[in-house]
Amino acid sequence: MKKIFVALFAVFCLSGCDLSKYQLVEEFDFETVFEKSTGKETATYPQVIEYYKQLGTAYPTIKLMEFGKTDSGEPLHLAVFSKGENFDFAQLREDHTIILVNNGIHPGESDGIDATMMLFRDLAQDSVPVPKNTILATIPVYNIGGALNRNSSSRTNQNGPLEYGFRGNARNYDLNRDFIKADTRNTRSFFEIFHLVQPDIFVDTHVSNGADYQYTLTHLFTQKDKLGGELGDYMDKRMKPSFEKSLWEHEWEITPYVNVFNEVPEKGFVQFLDSPRYSTGYTTLWNTLGVMIETHMLKPYKERVKGTYRALQTIIEIGERDRATIKDLRARAQRKYLTERYYPLDFKADSSTVSKLQFKGFEAKRVESDVTGEKRLEYDQSKPFTKEIEYYDNFIPTERIEIPRAYVIPKGWWNVLEILKSNKVTMTPFKNDTTIMVEVSHIDDYSTRDKAYEGHYPHYNTSVKKTRDSIKFRKGDLYIKTFQPAVRYLIETLEPTAEDSFFNWNFFDSILQQKEGFSLYVFEDIAKKLLDENPDLKKEFDEKKRSDREFSQNSYAQLSWIHKQSVHYEKAHLRYPVFRVSR
Repeated sequence: MKKIFVALFAVFCLSGCDLSKYQLVEEFDFETVFEKSTGKETATYPQVIEYYKQLGTAYPTIKLMEFGKTDSGEPLHLAVFSKGENFDFAQLREDHTIILVNNGIHPGESDGIDATMMLFRDLAQDSVPVPKNTILATIPVYNIGGALNRNSSSRTNQNGPLEYGFRGNARNYDLNRDFIKADTRNTRSFFEIFHLVQPDIFVDTHVSNGADYQYTLTHLFTQKDKLGGELGDYMDKRMKPSFEKSLWEHEWEITPYVNVFNEVPEKGFVQFLDSPRYSTGYTTLWNTLGVMIETHMLKPYKERVKGTYRALQTIIEIGERDRATIKDLRARAQRKYLTERYYPLDFKADSSTVSKLQFKGFEAKRVESDVTGEKRLEYDQSKPFTKEIEYYDNFIPTERIEIPRAYVIPKGWWNVLEILKSNKVTMTPFKNDTTIMVEVSHIDDYSTRDKAYEGHYPHYNTSVKKTRDSIKFRKGDLYIKTFQPAVRYLIETLEPTAEDSFFNWNFFDSILQQKEGFSLYVFEDIAKKLLDENPDLKKEFDEKKRSDREFSQNSYAQLSWIHKQSVHYEKAHLRYPVFRVSR
């Protein structure tokens, strides 16, 4: 058919017509590496990008764009399929469902890379149903550095393909832990794409294995209670059941992501909670419907890619059918957090309410290991079963905070302000030095990981003490209203007790160290004078010595306590440098 097209075009083309690009189309083979290898291989990064370039040359419904840089030095690409050949997202988002598919965040999990290449081709060639009111966009390979670090051994238990990329990026970051801290250029470029596209539905493609079971496909929709409100109800009661039903009708059975490790699934399990460090947790902060497609790494690669392809088709069908509903619910969700007084933080599974799953697994038993001599888990694939199991997918918040009117951040914290800016947060600098009454938080307690995690030693179990004070801010310090689309993002990053707050990711660790101290032999006299002149302080000091034996036997601790009650103690120590303006 392509040869016929080129020949006819050559006959009817005017003498000045440039046929070079059409000849290039003729010479390029749109059969993917995956198809040519009969499902055994995945395309390399250069092959993936060249494939999309050629699709864009051949078909006006496809466009390939570049955004920023990644840690590998390569740009991040975005491919877009638009039936109407319109690629202006500002126009498209009014009356189209926009779906963004992220592939290769872990390049060893390449199923989505190959499936999306074929899907774009098939849409362009009208060989599958083409949506009229849905735009499909994809990041062909997100973790480019990992994709270029190609090998055949790092996915220890995975059943194909023959070669694949590595989980860590060019700087050995796991990009699916970086969506809040944004340590990588990949993430900064993702922000640019995400805020341009503003997807209604976000899909991230993965491969996983924590247990053995019959399913090739599993799904991980973002947690419904965390997404919240009518939008969360729609995802849980309409979108997810429709997704499962459609796949079943196409002979693909699917189950929620099996969140177990070295344990049998039939004991029941808790839904994986995607906090904002993860891709779908981040996109949730913008009221985007998020889903991860997780195939099972022990299943044949060919079947995993085919299943991912069908799952993506199903998402498109839902987006096309429910366009008006999705648009309306997302708009309602946005208004909700602009008018609500309280915001829920840090969800945990509700053990008092349990869902039921009809789960298809394999019988398993504990046998003696030939390697360690200890008991090991062994599945018997000759003994499949279907059992009703318990599934804990209802979550409740552990904390509710009152949404402030605004936050104020001194301009010196440029590292935080740069990330806010890249997320299109509206910030207004003070035109002059300004004194206002604000809510001040002091870090009361926190715990810290004792091992490195993604370039950080994150904090957790953070608590604060709050007071109100009149604070003088300098010209250029930033006033950030919460009445804006970024409200959820602001709360989740700027409230220090939130799980993935900037504080917990170590952005403000310099406030945890006291910068000015005292010399014991000098401060002794000052301390005595302070106690003599302040009877109430002396009474409190004496009581602490009586009630705290360890304190009473530690002279430095006693002097330090007095120092912290004096004017000599620095205000910046433990004072959280993000201030809240009450409603």
